[in-house]
Amino acid sequence: MLPSIDLKEFQENFSTGFRPFQRSFQFWVRAVDIYTGYKVFQLKVNFEKDAEKREAMWEKQHEFAADKIYNMCTDLGGFFLKVAQVIGKPDLAPAPWVKRLVTLCDHAPATPYDVVKIILEKELGRSTDELFERIDVEPLGSASIAQVHRARFKGYKNDVVVKVQHPGVQALMMTDIRNLQAFALYMQKTDIKFDLFSVTKEMEKQIGHEFNFLREADAMERIRRFLYKNNKKASVLVPRVIQDLVTRRVLVMEYMDGIPILKLGDEIEKRGINPDGKIAAAAKQNILKSLTLAYGQMILKSGFFHADPHPGNILICRGSQVALLDYGQVKDLPEKLRLGYANLVLAIADNDPTRASDSYRELGIDTFSNCEDEQQEMFKLAQTMFDTKLPPGVTMLQPFSEESSIKKIAVQAFPEELFCVLRTVHLLRGLSVGLGINYSCAEQWRPIAEEALYLAGRLTDKDLKNTHKRGVFRRMFRM
Repeated sequence: MLPSIDLKEFQENFSTGFRPFQRSFQFWVRAVDIYTGYKVFQLKVNFEKDAEKREAMWEKQHEFAADKIYNMCTDLGGFFLKVAQVIGKPDLAPAPWVKRLVTLCDHAPATPYDVVKIILEKELGRSTDELFERIDVEPLGSASIAQVHRARFKGYKNDVVVKVQHPGVQALMMTDIRNLQAFALYMQKTDIKFDLFSVTKEMEKQIGHEFNFLREADAMERIRRFLYKNNKKASVLVPRVIQDLVTRRVLVMEYMDGIPILKLGDEIEKRGINPDGKIAAAAKQNILKSLTLAYGQMILKSGFFHADPHPGNILICRGSQVALLDYGQVKDLPEKLRLGYANLVLAIADNDPTRASDSYRELGIDTFSNCEDEQQEMFKLAQTMFDTKLPPGVTMLQPFSEESSIKKIAVQAFPEELFCVLRTVHLLRGLSVGLGINYSCAEQWRPIAEEALYLAGRLTDKDLKNTHKRGVFRRMFRM
């Protein structure tokens, strides 16, 4: 028997509580408050000559702003939880921001189970009592677009995960994205000399795809087949899709038993292992190696890749195996960009500024600068944007700093489709910082990049022999 709650009534109430105009007003009031707070503070801090006092002043300002950003993201939810995932990283944001935002991976409010039950029965055409021996009323997690429930089919021994889309969320998230696009356009014309608008346009496209679970199921199976075909042992685990139980708003898949990567430190201590010892270090390195190999193969060999490796989507399973979840955001790079990025990977790995500049042009990254040693600054920017290892002396991106490469080199045009690569590298960098491992993904991806360029006819046997003679080939995945 169906619950008495009316799905249409729930959707109307949900939308009424967060009408687009109200959300827009809330966003602009809060965003302008945070932005002007920093601008006023920048004027004030310039009057303080003592470096240590300035540092302390900045720390307090970041803490103050972090509370405001956290409250905005939690109050508005939806798309702003994704924004928190992007900016809440040690290399991108000040430490107080990271400390506050890192907890927001699965912070979205859950849809009541009565509503979930109605959606499941409407989408799958059968009652939940007929399908499942049991289904947990409390979700395993609730994110901005959907929530997941653990369940078991009748007559089966293994559990599955049922992913159900929040009703009424798509229109609200599209409103949020358009507000962010307007804010990004303002920021790139005033403070940050980077094509932020193109970045937000790609975000709009990617998030639009996330509302179709049929597309996500196809992507999951495609990536799963690719990784299993290219490795004797899969570098990362990908859940199997239960093919007969997928619709645009419901996706049933294999249950992966593991712990979220954010809880890895707690799990290590719980097992009585020294978190700073050799065993813990080896486990962390294996986790990062697995992710690095998987992403190198997906981006450079296939061009089709999982584009959302934030901590909430990574599970650590038995034997330090890594499971990669949530295939709502995937990207299929055009051949030109895939090979252009392979060329940039080699430039970074070889510490070759000239080749990096050529790769910029090939990728369609349009830059402008009047600074001295422009090529070296462009190379520094390439490392900052596209490698997990930051350039010497750089601890985070600092887009407002006059000494930042992002400030010195104006990025006037940035291909929208390249944003997913940029975001993926930055998320991998955030994971490496969190695990305490400083490494270069460009160096680890060198053999894969060379293979991609060789198969495309852009490297010869002689080129490969020469790099080998120079000792450029390093043992793959050494950190």
